[in-house]
Amino acid sequence: MGEAAVFAARLGLSLRDSGLLEQALTHSSWVHEHPAGSPGHNERLELLGDAVVNLAIATALHDRHPLDDEGILSARRAAIVSAPGLARLAARIDLGSHMRLGQGEERSGGRMRPLLLASGFEAVAGAVYLDLGWDVARDWIIGLANPEIAEDQAPGALKSPKSRLQELTQRSGRGRPVYDVVEASGPDHRRQFVVTVSVDGQVRGQGEGASRQAAETAAADRAIHDGDAIEAGG
Repeated sequence: MGEAAVFAARLGLSLRDSGLLEQALTHSSWVHEHPAGSPGHNERLELLGDAVVNLAIATALHDRHPLDDEGILSARRAAIVSAPGLARLAARIDLGSHMRLGQGEERSGGRMRPLLLASGFEAVAGAVYLDLGWDVARDWIIGLANPEIAEDQAPGALKSPKSRLQELTQRSGRGRPVYDVVEASGPDHRRQFVVTVSVDGQVRGQGEGASRQAAETAAADRAIHDGDAIEAGG
């Protein structure tokens, strides 16, 4: 049984075309090292899956939270479909262990990298949509993200990680968070940024993203996990 079939069984999906899922699990780094035996990388499926995931999550939130206005629904959706949010969904299905990565990406910890996992999850969603249709893809995504969809957070908790981090540092009398780009790589159409966020000169988080803004958001999200220390002045 191939890797795609094993993963499909894990997801509880009966595929018609396992080649689509095989491609969704194939990172560009693997294709660069195995050009002759590759089904192609997953970036086209990722683009399609981004739209599929956003529509599925937006639909579910619209139905689940009928009293929320557009702003709160947007904040709920953004929290789920952000790179950290999608990486959590990917971890829920152990996506990282099924990805086909190049040796360099493997050595650098790619199987645990939030941006790679988020992109891979979108690619899988795109493959499921093409193979099994909208209804199956929607129900699978909503079922997987149901804990986040059903969560009744206070509006303040739905603010962006950058806003929440700044409020946290302000309450504790610390300086404003400072974001620094420590790495920018890839071609123009496929840029990747690594950003750190510091408070009072101390690095509190690091994030990755396809834009500087996305990387800053991921870094702030990481820093919030250290919020007690920041608020306490530690």
